[in-house]
Amino acid sequence: MTPARGSTRRDPADDNSAVRRRLGIDIGGSAIKAGIVDLDAGSAVVERLEIPTPQPATPPAIAERIGEIARRLRADGPIGITFPAVIRHGIVGSAANVDESWIGTDGDALFEAATGQPVFLMNDADAAGIAEMRFGAGRDRAGTVIMVTFGTGIGSAIFIDGRLVPNTELGHLEIRGRDAEDRAAAIVKTRLRLGWVRWARLADEYLRTVERLFSPDRFIIGGGISHEADKFLPLLTVRAEVVPAAMGNDAGIVGAAVAAEERLG
Repeated sequence: MTPARGSTRRDPADDNSAVRRRLGIDIGGSAIKAGIVDLDAGSAVVERLEIPTPQPATPPAIAERIGEIARRLRADGPIGITFPAVIRHGIVGSAANVDESWIGTDGDALFEAATGQPVFLMNDADAAGIAEMRFGAGRDRAGTVIMVTFGTGIGSAIFIDGRLVPNTELGHLEIRGRDAEDRAAAIVKTRLRLGWVRWARLADEYLRTVERLFSPDRFIIGGGISHEADKFLPLLTVRAEVVPAAMGNDAGIVGAAVAAEERLG
């Protein structure tokens, strides 16, 4: 297992035991990212790992990789894990962008058996949203804040006065007869070779649909495309404030670790 490029090679056992830390793992379609998170600072305190997601990404194959990560980072205590699906009480309830064999799987039990530690499994966009609300672009924000992640699909996380409404899955809203993520996900821009103006028009249509339903005070835009926010944010016409995410690629890791500590710590 190879540490991610640019990671710091440190032994978890060498870290100051006074630091509150938990392992966070972010399962994606192409990669699994993990790191031990400083729960007070919202950052990884030891090496950050990134490994390819096995294909096909079946429950046994993913569980094997998660077990390897937990052993490599010497996990001791609750582990937070994100997954790109609806998660209710640890049970995977959808499979829009993952292997259908996941539907009905008890993810908590699967990963607890693989790691030997208590596990809190949650939706990936919800985890990223928690990180942004605690440490990033939503910190100290009251009212309704909606995080939207544009990537292979569209993820969403809604917070009302800082409290998460889980599993909103707003990427599956219907827009002109199709799933919103089929119209406005970042991958659509790549696949159709759209310029910023054309893609921003699609993203704006989606955000205006969400705005009509929820009247948020702020949108936080996440996903890799947020690093080029200056190219499309000025083109949006929604009334709500729109800001780029601040936590970068570690958002899922951080949010998962925070949630695990709060639920199981």
